[in-house]
Amino acid sequence: MIQRQSLNATMNTVSAISRHATRRLPSFRIRNEIFQQRRHLSQTTAGLCQTTPRIQLAPRSRQIFPAQHHRSFSTTDRRKHGDLTPPKPGEERRVTYIDKDQQEHTFEVADGDNLLDIAQANDLEMEGACGGSCACSTCHVIVQSEEMFDKMEEPSDDENDMLDLAFGLTETSRLGCQVLMNKELDGLV
Repeated sequence: MIQRQSLNATMNTVSAISRHATRRLPSFRIRNEIFQQRRHLSQTTAGLCQTTPRIQLAPRSRQIFPAQHHRSFSTTDRRKHGDLTPPKPGEERRVTYIDKDQQEHTFEVADGDNLLDIAQANDLEMEGACGGSCACSTCHVIVQSEEMFDKMEEPSDDENDMLDLAFGLTETSRLGCQVLMNKELDGLV
């Protein structure tokens, strides 16, 4: 009777492994299933003679389903999600936004901050539907001074493609997510 239960438990383990093999589940789930079956066997066969079948895991190098390492959690730099770096004393850059009501808003920012993040961090109405990945034109800005516009880096091909979709495109249009503040852009309006 006990041997039949042990045999059934062994068969259940083999069928569980087969199910896992067709669904391509991670090896830790297979090892967990084997561990549970092994624990069930040891509880069922406790006190019997030494001829009771036992399940052993093969060495890692000979396992049928070698462990595949997957990153289940990853992080990115917080700065990439709209947080601004406070400017160092003496290295502040000034940028001025003019909203749709013609009100000016001036902020001191650090090098490397982009116009979209600055606007959103200061509760100005500027949408960034793509999260700053240059995949939309919702953060379209118009630089007032052509002189300041000429100091900016050339827009990439991706940015130019998105700008073609922007409403109210001008010669000094840029995407706010692609304009990074630097020393040359101090005083940008």
